[in-house]
Amino acid sequence: MSPRTLRITVRGSFRDLTDDQRTGLRAQAAEHDLLRASFTAEGHLAYDVDARPFFTYRFLREVETEEDVARAVASAEAAARATLEQRGLGCQLRSTHVQDLSQASLSKRQRRTNG
Repeated sequence: MSPRTLRITVRGSFRDLTDDQRTGLRAQAAEHDLLRASFTAEGHLAYDVDARPFFTYRFLREVETEEDVARAVASAEAAARATLEQRGLGCQLRSTHVQDLSQASLSKRQRRTNG
């Protein structure tokens, strides 16, 4: 079985942010800008704390089996929670979405290039 690439998006909300935490998030906002968000193996955090208290964490994972998909999702959720908690930020995970790139349809341009 060939490896499959997953894009895992973990969405959640910050909980009980203090003024100091908000200030810290604002100071790092440029590296967590929603327009620069990407899927990475270590995960990419994106937010706009001035607009709303929500965040998105994007992960890229390689899997081989269906069982690996469940483990990859659990791993992404745990990584998102752990990273935020290490920074002293409370959070509540709200949803997780998985996109299997091997199942994604090709755009018109990609079909022309590959065909």
